[in-house]
Amino acid sequence: MKSEIIIAGFGGQGVLSMGKILAYSGLIEGKEVTWLPSYGPEQRGGTANVTVIISDERISSPILDSYDVAVVLNQQSLDKFESRVKPGGVLIYDSYGINRVPQRTDIAVYRVNAMETTYEMQNAKAFNMLILGALLKVRPIVAVESVVEGLKKTLPERHHNLIPMNETALQRGMELVNI
Repeated sequence: MKSEIIIAGFGGQGVLSMGKILAYSGLIEGKEVTWLPSYGPEQRGGTANVTVIISDERISSPILDSYDVAVVLNQQSLDKFESRVKPGGVLIYDSYGINRVPQRTDIAVYRVNAMETTYEMQNAKAFNMLILGALLKVRPIVAVESVVEGLKKTLPERHHNLIPMNETALQRGMELVNI
């Protein structure tokens, strides 16, 4: 199994962190992994994306032209990456700030109301874990338990008290997707 994923949005949405946690989760499961971030000089508010490949086999290159899965969190990312999802692939998007919904009919498209859910949860920092939970329901690339272990690796120890909240957000994100 090989999953080629792009996660894209604005800096500050947790795009790079989500990719890093997903990559660590794959490593924890003994899989081959690449993590390739891309962002401008404005980490907060500028555009950012990360390519993550998780595979049972060796990965020849971290550079991709097309993806099995695209997770897009703003209109610019939807405009850029919708056409680059492979036929039969998956596009997941947060409805907040999207003016034009995806048009493709040869891919599975899932709308996730993650931003609205952060308001309900009264925790904006849960956004990327809600999205990651939705991704894992649609494509169970790694186990939720591995993601929790990945959080322990990526979060500084002083923030480990946030892991239960993140685990709750992952589960809630899974509930936001109708398959």
